[in-house]
Amino acid sequence: MMVQIQDPKYPWEIVHMDWITALPPGGDRSYNACLVLVDRYSKPAMLLPCHKDYTAMDTAIMIWDKVIGPKGLFQNITSDRD
Repeated sequence: MMVQIQDPKYPWEIVHMDWITALPPGGDRSYNACLVLVDRYSKPAMLLPCHKDYTAMDTAIMIWDKVIGPKGLFQNITSDRD
């Protein structure tokens, strides 16, 4: 379903989330995927290395630890992943 997203009023208010998967294993933890978060206000991207089999809980904990802690709580997160 297509829903129009409002324009953000400040950085990291609205974030788009997408995945890059099927990467060759790399790093000390053999990451094989990357979570991409893009701030819709100023457009910087944050890339978080991860594993393609992360659960919703794993993803939520990673976002909480790496993004929400330093940036603050988002108003909206959009994704095209089912």
